[in-house]
Amino acid sequence: MEKVTTIASYIYQRYQQDYGKRMDEMKLHKLLYFVQREAIIQTDEPMFKEQFEAWKYGPVMVEIRRMYKDGCLTEKLPQTYIEKYKSVFDMVFSTYAQKDSWSLSSITHGEYSWGQARKGIHEDENCDKLIDTDDIRKDAERVKIRRFLYKKLNCPTV
Repeated sequence: MEKVTTIASYIYQRYQQDYGKRMDEMKLHKLLYFVQREAIIQTDEPMFKEQFEAWKYGPVMVEIRRMYKDGCLTEKLPQTYIEKYKSVFDMVFSTYAQKDSWSLSSITHGEYSWGQARKGIHEDENCDKLIDTDDIRKDAERVKIRRFLYKKLNCPTV
């Protein structure tokens, strides 16, 4: 497993390279969440061990928040790791990177994992409860089933 800081740095740098602009912080957290979920879908294993917090606008990694603010997302992800997870990164970028941050936030609000972590917390309240990676695994399973059904029906992949 790679450190989440290195993976976040890769996502941040790739976005800048692909789109020619700086990614906002909210989008970075959401893309990082989708990378974790997609890694579970494709490999049955999480890409990193660190856990997200269930903030009111979706999953957040506090360590990444600090690095973003300090301009420290400069770590290099080893090429072997990029190649190993190429299909994970490509799927997340092709599906989510072009969407605006608030749309990504809305999508994460529909995730079982985020909802479970925020149970009993008012929607306007801040929260630092951890999102259980096993709950992200449940979200991954839902997406796998949905993709399977769409494929059977010859519908575009989601």
